Amino acid sequence: MKRMGAGIGTSGPKIGVRVLAPGNAMKTNLDSAIATSLHTRLATEADLPRLVEMVNSAYSVETFLEGTRTNRAEVAGSLAKGSIVVVEADGEVVATIYAERRGKRGYLGMLAVDPAHQGQGLSRRVMEAAEKHLRGLGCVGVDILVLSLRTELPGIYRRFGYVETGTEEFCYRTFRGGAQGHSIVMSKEL
Repeated sequence: MKRMGAGIGTSGPKIGVRVLAPGNAMKTNLDSAIATSLHTRLATEADLPRLVEMVNSAYSVETFLEGTRTNRAEVAGSLAKGSIVVVEADGEVVATIYAERRGKRGYLGMLAVDPAHQGQGLSRRVMEAAEKHLRGLGCVGVDILVLSLRTELPGIYRRFGYVETGTEEFCYRTFRGGAQGHSIVMSKEL
């Protein structure tokens, strides 16, 4: 996988900035090889190439869906409509999530962690930063949609405090090979 560390915009607004010393990396369940400078911020247009690459790589496990997860135009549209929260490790974006205010509630979607950095607590870190961002926008709760075919995901989100609150039709991409599924709505009060 090509690394896109150079040229990534790092001037976006910081959210809950925290720099970890190498000795503290183990306490956060992060590999010390990536955690010498870990912080969270809002994405900028300069991040678009890295976000598209990373999201598509992270979602490549969804072989039951046609096409790739996203493209530059879709990510740019998300950036214009809401916010994209990113986690950087040593200047490289390694995790991201989309955040949008919808009245008194927030919506989070397109959570992605670089496959080379999965299993290191970055999903929780980017989710917590996005929830903090939505609280700052006045949201009292947050909702997410989980594709039913990703059976491993509801349990992960339950550990983050989310509960199933309903279902919706999945209409974002076309299913491949006769696969069928729906969106599971999961919610959390902030």
